[in-house]
Amino acid sequence: MVTVPARQGLEAVDILRREAGDAVGPVLHDDGGDTLGFVVPAGTAAAWDLPGSTCTRTDGRGLRMAPLPPVEGSDWLLPPGEADRATDPAVLRRALGEAARMIEAADSCC
Repeated sequence: MVTVPARQGLEAVDILRREAGDAVGPVLHDDGGDTLGFVVPAGTAAAWDLPGSTCTRTDGRGLRMAPLPPVEGSDWLLPPGEADRATDPAVLRRALGEAARMIEAADSCC
């Protein structure tokens, strides 16, 4: 799971849905609304190095894809079923980069 600040994550979800339609997999948000977690394929953590984000390693079995969120204190933003596959890490990396640039531009203009 790749975890990012909520603002960047929400922008990335919009980018993914706009550009790639079904390219975004299940997404979790924490109850405090501070972070979003994108479900990515097993093995992604070994090569994940995007600043401002973390990628959690699993034991190889991945997360339980059930209607109930797999992490206590979270809820599905995009639940399994609406988004059945994991998000492609390369596609996610591009969307998060674009989201960060959009946020930076918006924050610097005002």
